[in-house]
Amino acid sequence: MKAATTSLFMPALLCLLAWLPLQAAPLTEAQKIDALLHAVEVLPGAQFIRNGSSYDGRAAADHLRLKLRNAGGRVKTAEQFINYIATGSSWSGQPYHIRFADGRTVTSAEFFRAELKKLETPPKAVPAAAPASRSGSGSNAGSGAR
Repeated sequence: MKAATTSLFMPALLCLLAWLPLQAAPLTEAQKIDALLHAVEVLPGAQFIRNGSSYDGRAAADHLRLKLRNAGGRVKTAEQFINYIATGSSWSGQPYHIRFADGRTVTSAEFFRAELKKLETPPKAVPAAAPASRSGSGSNAGSGAR
């Protein structure tokens, strides 16, 4: 009797789990910072401008990681990372910029804030597709529309 109950219960449980919407857990602040670093690191054709010199994305990410390590535990959130690490030179006081492949230039603060907003905005739910009608009595039945 127990085996029969289990064999009936498991498919029902699996069907229920399949219908539950799966939502990813929110990113931790450390994950957000890592994602921001990755975003600049893989930005195609972009140049990171620091103190008048241009660097590719990998060099920019490496520099920001060094600054983050040097900050120790003082930077705990992605906002703090943007405000204290990723927006300007602590040596010269000049803001960092990013020049995209298309020539457009923005401050690194603008870039990182836009990236953070993307990270923190939940994805839009995709509506389930309506099941196809098998009766052939739909509005297009017999009209030749396909």
